[in-house]
Amino acid sequence: MHKKIVASIVARVLLVVSLIMLIPLGWAFFDNNHSLEVFAFSTTILLGLLVSVFVRGIFPLDEDAFEHLNAKDGLAIVGLSWIVLSLFGSLPFYLTGSVLSFTDAFFETVSGFTTTGATIMTHIEGLPKGLLFWRSLTHWLGGMGIIVLFLALLPAIGQGAYRLYQAETPGPTAERAQPRVKETAKALWGVYFMLSFLETLLLKIGGMTWFDALCHTFGTMATGGFSTKTASIAAFNPFIQWVIVVFMFLAGTNFILHYQAIKGNPKTFFKSEEFRWYFFLVLALIFVFTFILKNAYGLSMPVRTAAFQVVSILTTTGYVTADFNLWPQVLRMGLVCLMFIGGCAGSTGGGMKVVRVFLMFKVAVRSVVQTIFPNAVIPVKIEGKPVSDKIVLGVLSFGAIFISLFVVGALAMAATNNCDLQTAATASIAALGNIGPGLGKVGAAENYAWISIPGKWVLTFLMLAGRLELYSILILFIPTTWRK
Repeated sequence: MHKKIVASIVARVLLVVSLIMLIPLGWAFFDNNHSLEVFAFSTTILLGLLVSVFVRGIFPLDEDAFEHLNAKDGLAIVGLSWIVLSLFGSLPFYLTGSVLSFTDAFFETVSGFTTTGATIMTHIEGLPKGLLFWRSLTHWLGGMGIIVLFLALLPAIGQGAYRLYQAETPGPTAERAQPRVKETAKALWGVYFMLSFLETLLLKIGGMTWFDALCHTFGTMATGGFSTKTASIAAFNPFIQWVIVVFMFLAGTNFILHYQAIKGNPKTFFKSEEFRWYFFLVLALIFVFTFILKNAYGLSMPVRTAAFQVVSILTTTGYVTADFNLWPQVLRMGLVCLMFIGGCAGSTGGGMKVVRVFLMFKVAVRSVVQTIFPNAVIPVKIEGKPVSDKIVLGVLSFGAIFISLFVVGALAMAATNNCDLQTAATASIAALGNIGPGLGKVGAAENYAWISIPGKWVLTFLMLAGRLELYSILILFIPTTWRK
């Protein structure tokens, strides 16, 4: 590892996010009844700036040094950046006394940055506005990616930029909208900002205040799930719920497709095999859920309820309009399956990603066919093109590690909290898949405040591992990572 380069870039990322914290500081000034909140944000920003300047002073680098970045450096930079930013980002929660311990503050901040939306807050309306805004803003920053934002804002760092982009981008491959990584980062954040602006406007038209509209846009476009209301989206009218359904679906779609559509090629959506699977899966499940809810409960508006929860869980947003913990077993099992799948590659959604799931399905089908016809040569294809063995192996490896972490997480939750199997298992996948609500004691109407301190650290690790596609966090625990 090139430790000087890693430390210098992490310090630069901290500088960017420290300056962005001036925005919630502005809300705190506006909400002037909370002087302690102003102190907390001011202290955090000043500390972040000082640490950034100090680290860069210790490790001065020429710009040419970034050309030496390798894959290991890229993964380490991403993993360390997210941990450092979460540590600093948790200070406003802790310094204002809004949480009981630093563990709770760190848990809430990691949940925000990783767009998980699992909360330890029990009375959200009681939080000051600056803190609520920062809580939702962490979603928006983490949704498209903090490192991608860094690449878009700061001067180009040469070929090493692709290593960083590749390490943070969700999916088996790191697609580009433009040949240069910096231009790709700008394009993706441009689309992200445009869709966010449009949703904010529609939510305001639907009756939200500007504050609520911004906070819920951050949660929707990042597929995060933090709300300004304890009742989540159930506190708002049907028009707002439908707006959020549409934008959750868009946020769960590969943003490269949005960019290409804006550039004049809307047919690109259905040319993507992954998007077709994603689109038809959503339609089919809404139909099935609507039918069962209508027959089970006789709901007057089962379509909206079904559409909202299917899209919310599949895209790993985690917003709720109903307590699905009370739904029939078959629907709850269906939602758990969706937690594993997640959104599309290149989206802000979590989970394993649609493309990986259908690739594993295709590999499984090929294995069955080759058992019957051992001499048959059957390439695995996406959109009619053969997929390399390297990508197939990477997808299978990712799936094996993902399932292993889920099992270990569930066992750790059961051991540290003495909870039932349903709660332990769904808490594990809700954290690893960056979803938020699970079933049982972490269901739609519950929160994570009751979990023990060891249990919260387990879930915090799973949230980071899930958002950073496993490797950027796991590599930090390998001793060879820290050697030159």
